[in-house]
Amino acid sequence: MKNIQSYCKINLSLRVLRKLNNSYHSIQSLITFCNVSDVIRINQIIGRKDKILFSGRFKKNISFKSNTVTAVLKLLRKKNFLKKKKFKIIIQKNIPHGSGLGGGSSNAASLLNYFNSFFNLKLDNAKICNLASKVGNDVPVCILKKNSLITGKRKEILRLNNKFKLNILIVFPNIVCSTKKIYSKNKTYSFAKKFNISQLKHKKLLIDLLKREKNDLQDTVIKIYPQIDQVLRYISNMKGCYVSRITGSGSACIGIFNSKKKVDIALKIIKKKFPRYWCVSSKTI
Repeated sequence: MKNIQSYCKINLSLRVLRKLNNSYHSIQSLITFCNVSDVIRINQIIGRKDKILFSGRFKKNISFKSNTVTAVLKLLRKKNFLKKKKFKIIIQKNIPHGSGLGGGSSNAASLLNYFNSFFNLKLDNAKICNLASKVGNDVPVCILKKNSLITGKRKEILRLNNKFKLNILIVFPNIVCSTKKIYSKNKTYSFAKKFNISQLKHKKLLIDLLKREKNDLQDTVIKIYPQIDQVLRYISNMKGCYVSRITGSGSACIGIFNSKKKVDIALKIIKKKFPRYWCVSSKTI
C-alpha cells in the first residue's frame, strides 16, 4: 500500500479582485505549504466498487459520497484514464475540514499526481492543472507543493523556486467555514498588486511585504464569527509574531514568527488560553 503525504496550503495574503460571471471570484494570493499533512494510503483492489475511508481527528463532516477523492476518481474514469481499475483509499485527516488550509484540495492534487505517475498517464503540467480545476478552484495550485503566486489573471499561477523558511503557528477554532458563504457575503475588493518576485527571495523583504498585505475575506469572517478576531489579536500580541491573519476563507488563524522557539512558546500559551482549539507549530516546506 502506497503512502502519500498531502501537505496543507496557507494563504499568506489574499486579495479579492472582482466577482466573475459564474459566481466565482478572481483572486490574487501568495501561497505556501507547510509540514502539516494528511496521509493517503492507496492500493489497487479486485472488486466492483472503490473503498474510500476517512480516519483521523478530522474525519467528521466529510461526505462519503461527495468529496474530492471520489471526484478525482470519477473525473479520471470519465476521461478513460483508469478504465475498470478499483482502489482502496484511506485518508487520515490531520488537516481540519473547513479551515481554509486546503486539505481536500491537497488530497485531490496528491491523487492526481499519484495516478499520473503510477499509471504513466503522461499528463503535462498544463493538462493535469486543467483536470485539477474541474475538481476545485484550489486544486491546481496544490499540484506542485511550491511557493506560488495566483496572479489574478485567468488560471495563471507563478511558481517560485525559493523556499520561504517561515515558522508558522496555526490555530483552528473549531469553526467550519463555508467558502461559498464567505465569498457571497464579502464586500471587500482590492486592485491587483504588482509583486516584485525577486524581493520574495529575501526574508526581510518578504516579511515587510506580508505586513503590508492582508486577507480581504478576514473582515467578513470576523463579522460572522467574532471569536476569530479574539484569536487573531491574541496571536498578534505574542512575542516574536510578525503578522497574524486567517488563511483562505477561514477559519484557521495563522501567526508568522521570527523563530521556531518563539512559535513553540506561543503554542504552549495558546493551548492554555484556548484549550479546546486545535493548535500546531509548523514550518514551510
